[in-house]
Amino acid sequence: MAQGAAVKASDLKLAKQVSGGANFAINTIFWIYTLLCVVPLITVIVASFTDENTILINGYSLLPEKWSLGAYKFLLEDWQAIMKSYGYSIILTICGTVVGVSLMALYAYPISRKDYPYRNFFSFFMFFTILFSGGLVPFYLVYTQGLHLQNTLIVLMMPLFISGFFVLLIRTFFANSIPKELYESAKIDGAGEWRIFVQIVLPLSLPVLATVGLFTTLNYWNDWFLSMLFINDNESVVSIQFRMYKTMLDIQYLSANAAAYSARAANDPNFTMPGETARMAMAVVGIGPVIFAYPFFQRFFVEGLTVGAVKG
Repeated sequence: MAQGAAVKASDLKLAKQVSGGANFAINTIFWIYTLLCVVPLITVIVASFTDENTILINGYSLLPEKWSLGAYKFLLEDWQAIMKSYGYSIILTICGTVVGVSLMALYAYPISRKDYPYRNFFSFFMFFTILFSGGLVPFYLVYTQGLHLQNTLIVLMMPLFISGFFVLLIRTFFANSIPKELYESAKIDGAGEWRIFVQIVLPLSLPVLATVGLFTTLNYWNDWFLSMLFINDNESVVSIQFRMYKTMLDIQYLSANAAAYSARAANDPNFTMPGETARMAMAVVGIGPVIFAYPFFQRFFVEGLTVGAVKG
């Protein structure tokens, strides 16, 4: 028996060594992957605070020879318009995400129920929109000539309310992750469909709702095409991404037009056109607030997993 105990102890020690080596290798791979993701972001931030001539001569570096705030000074010359665009982007992102996720969940719930007779038709209807679209011209005419929403804030929000892929993703989660016994017990207790949806389905579906909400948030925050397409009279009602896009066009115009550059430099003898550094600064300005969305949704990931746990 003593010999058998010794063999078991040696096997256990060997298993711990193998497990420790595997964990070390996995952690090393993830640390390398993390560095590959973080280093470019740090490089962009550092480059935005670097002198333009230093970038042109020495290239990008994590420790530049000369620091400068010229790119941010150039961007903040029109700070009132930037802050207004920031406000519109925040409103669009928050309201659009809340309304969009709510509408997609409301659409996904009935087509996830096997007792709904038309679920196949509406599922195919949503799947069809993933494969085919009406094209850009009908898309533009519907919102401008049909709904008359041009130059309004709602036109920047409505086209991104529904995503067919996200609807089918939520439907799959509803159908496969929520036991049908919960529906039956809720109906026995007298609950209606609205109460089942709000008090049972939604709390158990926080992981998928948080995932869809995160991607919807990114779609709203990064969108600039809708502002370019629908806003032409009131240029103040544009997203921050389109504002940065217009700034980039202004920089290209000044760089290519010697007369315009000379007129700009005449007002400020120390003026240097920020090209590469301005691009990096615009990336920092555009990506800043959306970084805070990740910890917010991560909290809902954890809560959703614990709420959806089944007690034995």
